[in-house]
Amino acid sequence: MANTFTQCYFHLVFAVKNRDALIKKFWKNELEMYITGIVRNHKHKLLAINSMPDHIHIFIGYNINQLVPNLIEEIKTSSNLWIKKENLSKFHFEWQKGYGAFTHSHSQIDAVVKYILNQEVHHQKKSFREEYLEILKKNEIQFKGEYVFDFFDDGISWD
Repeated sequence: MANTFTQCYFHLVFAVKNRDALIKKFWKNELEMYITGIVRNHKHKLLAINSMPDHIHIFIGYNINQLVPNLIEEIKTSSNLWIKKENLSKFHFEWQKGYGAFTHSHSQIDAVVKYILNQEVHHQKKSFREEYLEILKKNEIQFKGEYVFDFFDDGISWD
């Protein structure tokens, strides 16, 4: 539509089912490239992506012509099938239901990109559970504990 201008940035976060540490360091880059392709095919701009053994962060310049839930479903479904097809996990791989989608302003891009790319160092001090609950609180999102990701052992690390 003429004279319509948008500038939207989303930080997307979701976890492996049961927070199992199934994303291995030797194939995490391939997973991130695969997801990058999905994001770009839907005309979003990938700003940062980083996966940990049990979860992933994706930061995008958002194309308003696609609903966020549809994008997340496409990423999860396609990457899940790709992981199985490529035999990347010795164990049953599945993304956990639900996700976090947090908006940011243009002035926050650099800080969010650095935050996402620094996940490995960040998680030496803070568990994913602590991180996720902190993000929810920082964004003043009211939540019920039973609807937040299933959190089990917080001692997740690469092989």
